[in-house]
Amino acid sequence: MNMQSTPDGTVAHGAAHSPLPQPLALQRNPAGTPPLTRVSLAYVHQRFNLYLRFGQPEHTLQLDHWRRCAVFKPLATFCRVRWQANDHGTTLWQLMVLQAGAPLDTLQRLPGVRPGARLLLHAEGELKVRTVLQQIDAIEAQGIDACTVATAYWCTLGNRLAAWTAGPSSAPLQLPAYTAERHAAALTTGELQ
Repeated sequence: MNMQSTPDGTVAHGAAHSPLPQPLALQRNPAGTPPLTRVSLAYVHQRFNLYLRFGQPEHTLQLDHWRRCAVFKPLATFCRVRWQANDHGTTLWQLMVLQAGAPLDTLQRLPGVRPGARLLLHAEGELKVRTVLQQIDAIEAQGIDACTVATAYWCTLGNRLAAWTAGPSSAPLQLPAYTAERHAAALTTGELQ
């Protein structure tokens, strides 16, 4: 009789030996290619919209009528917006600016982002999300691709938004502007590293 032990310590009769699956970080990619970040996107008319505000995916897969998957190279920066509603109106506004991970990076696990990403900015609520969208529009109005904006800017903007609370006694929100000069300096710094 063939008896083997299962991971929980019980004995399985006649079980065939199969190797345990490896964690995502240890799985090998074909031909040594770097790991790609997969981002889930979806759209249900007047109920749910999970979309990219900016980002340059390597390719996009159409899974079915409602769902897609965008695939990003390591260190690519992108923005994902989530909007939800029910019969009574909007129930959720959420925006995240993310950076795809590189090999051996520490990543944050996020729903719909595999294996994970660096969270540069997180905004919840209609007011904060609209504020970030206005900042993105202002950046793009200068002819700057939002994907090439310095990651430090997104982190600073996220920290300012997190510290800001709307209310009658709150001070007005002072957000840093991303100028062409700041962008040129960020590009030069990136070239020196």
